[in-house]
Amino acid sequence: MSAKPFDKSKLPSRHVTEGPSRAPHRSYYYAMGLTEEQIHRPFVGVVSCWNEAAPCNIALMRQAQSAKAGVDEGGGTPREFCTITVTDGIAMGHQGMKSSLVSREVIADSIEVTMRGHCYDAMVGLAGCDKSLPGIMMAMLRLNVPSVFMYGGSILPGTYKGKDVTVQDVFEGVGMHSAGRMSEEELHALECVACPSAGSCGGQFTANTMACVSEAIGLALPGSAGAPAPYESRDHYGVESGKAVMRLIAENIRPRDICTRKAFENAATIVAATGGSTNAALHLPAMAHEMGLEFDLFDVAEIFKRTPYIADLKPGGKYIAKDVYDIGGVPQILRALLDGGFLHGDCITVSGKTMAENLAGVEFNTDQKVVYPVSNPITQTGGVVGLRGSLAPDGAIVKVAGMTNLQFRGPARCFDCEEDAFQAVEDRAYKEGEVIVIRYEGPKGGPGMREMLSTTAALYGQGVGDQMALITDGRFSGATRGFCIGHVGPEAAVGGPIALVQDGDMIAIDAATGSLEIEVDAAELERRRKAWSPPANPYQSGALRKYAEQVGPASKGAVTHAGGKAEVTCYADI
Repeated sequence: MSAKPFDKSKLPSRHVTEGPSRAPHRSYYYAMGLTEEQIHRPFVGVVSCWNEAAPCNIALMRQAQSAKAGVDEGGGTPREFCTITVTDGIAMGHQGMKSSLVSREVIADSIEVTMRGHCYDAMVGLAGCDKSLPGIMMAMLRLNVPSVFMYGGSILPGTYKGKDVTVQDVFEGVGMHSAGRMSEEELHALECVACPSAGSCGGQFTANTMACVSEAIGLALPGSAGAPAPYESRDHYGVESGKAVMRLIAENIRPRDICTRKAFENAATIVAATGGSTNAALHLPAMAHEMGLEFDLFDVAEIFKRTPYIADLKPGGKYIAKDVYDIGGVPQILRALLDGGFLHGDCITVSGKTMAENLAGVEFNTDQKVVYPVSNPITQTGGVVGLRGSLAPDGAIVKVAGMTNLQFRGPARCFDCEEDAFQAVEDRAYKEGEVIVIRYEGPKGGPGMREMLSTTAALYGQGVGDQMALITDGRFSGATRGFCIGHVGPEAAVGGPIALVQDGDMIAIDAATGSLEIEVDAAELERRRKAWSPPANPYQSGALRKYAEQVGPASKGAVTHAGGKAEVTCYADI
């Protein structure tokens, strides 16, 4: 379908397609079957994180073909490429998890260098697993070319003994098995049915949380985050995303025009309202950093504090992503928040319309129990809470969705890595009422800031999840539930107070007031500090060494470069 010609005189691809000096470059495009007319169209990078590592990613190539068709229909020339993904469900509970957060930076960096190297004018990005969503959105904000994000969709629920199950149930089943509450045969039967299709983990874990963010922040088309991965309607959204990016080129609407301070506030609001993953408090500051916007953990926490929790989603609630889709998708959540005055409706989005305009035709569905109106929330404050205190001067975060008791006080039991903590839980070498401390797992100390789902899920599987607390300078999976506090800063590797905790120290947590305190006087902590020395980093080569040297604190997003504030020339303007 022929579309109105675009003026390439100010687009990056003019450097590889226009004028006699670019004849060698054009010869490569002829070699790939492009026509002369296609060569002189805008070039749109269509990037996906397709791979065969896990079900989150295997539907992305199919959806990328739909996005390419939309780009072509809109008058552009799509250029498909792939980047990596490390899938947390596979990496969880062992050394592989050190690669997970690192992969976010590799994804953003690899997209940047591919787009720069080939002078693409715009971008459609498709992502499935946890770190690929923020990684792609970070690249969009870094490059600032017209961009549309599209989620690959969630997995369908499994069924076990007549109930919907997700991979979270399998992780908790490991703990149940170790406690003698589930046989090996039952655990095997559960693992065989928990993940029945392509798509990302079905609860409001990190992938679905960041998918909600993509719509709330305005980088994804309305409704595109909802349909499960196997549904053919995802292909319709792929086509529409490709067409949308061409309209953005024509109107010169860029990601930094869309992702304003207000848009980031909308994004944090939907995280809190859905009881989303605490990892969003890491990814939103990292995305803001790409465009030079100050939006750290404490900015996120302020919004969490004033936002009602309205979506009854796993792991703290009853429902999963497919249930949200069945009642109208993410626009239902956004409609409820806008009606309640918790969203900025004037933010522009990739549809070319404002948030309020996108939602004008959406009527809140009152015949369902998944999403509550803000006039009758599950709780008055958000499902995620920021903490600060003598144990975490630079902040920490906890998901409180589904919890009834927001205070905890108990003696510390300290571990210097996740494996030791998990083994202690497996061996039941702990006492109920203790606070398990896992340290040297932060961005630098890990390195890589591992998630601790295996340990927390095992505690719940053993039936003691509500009687324990767990604190770490690492992260927690979006599937984690209970009093599990992550992102404690400063981290242990740089001498934060968490490095000074000793077995038996009393730790007091108050998620209602937002405090995290160690009940040890300042003089004693100072004495311990003088005797402390950092452990050596065992990773002295490769990507983990580079990451440990470059990464900043979790409260600022655990980023590895100077960001938009230091930018001299924006790629989109070359």
